Amino acid sequence: MDDDVVLSAPLFATMDADETRTLFESMQQIELSRGDVLFREGEPGDRLYVIASGKIKLGRRSNDGRENLLSILGPGEMFGELSLFDPGPRTATASSVADSVIYELGHDQLVEWIEKHPSVAKHLLNALPRRPRPTPAPRPARALPDGPARGAQPRRDLSTRFGEETDEGIRVAHDLTQEELAQLVGASRETVNKALADFATRGWVRREGRAVVLLDMDRLERRAR
Repeated sequence: MDDDVVLSAPLFATMDADETRTLFESMQQIELSRGDVLFREGEPGDRLYVIASGKIKLGRRSNDGRENLLSILGPGEMFGELSLFDPGPRTATASSVADSVIYELGHDQLVEWIEKHPSVAKHLLNALPRRPRPTPAPRPARALPDGPARGAQPRRDLSTRFGEETDEGIRVAHDLTQEELAQLVGASRETVNKALADFATRGWVRREGRAVVLLDMDRLERRAR
């Protein structure tokens, strides 16, 4: 249920049920298809988003025009929160990697809501990250020891957040292309493909389109270190 997933976001963590419901009902629902762009790097931003279903990727363009994938977000996670209190240019591009439903809260909506519910303003401030607005910059490659380790790392991370237990292992429907997986770890597509092929040959994983079944988590964990 969208309500339950959205209300699990940090934004609502310290509010009581009535306050939570009031704020949620003021948010606008947005439906996205795979590949839709929600906002682009450099565009003005003044709103927060909470994911109800699907997946959203955040990325930046490097100086040579290539995309650097910063993160993949899923249900219950929020992004754009800094712009609620500090409207300004977006520091990344947000686009959908799967059919998604998100909820939007604008700066003006938040101000109006706080005026009606001043007692919870401090809870909102505690829930939102207190960090400076990041400066757009190319994302450096992760310092991993070799290609196979880079290939194992994203699967370990994604399995924790998007994995589903099956009789064979953990099935991770990541919805990413090989290029996007490579961007996620700062490796080439060829490196990721080679690592995946190696893992499949060893019987550690099985590939299923834009999903993968992790058959031997212990060995993958060791390989990712």
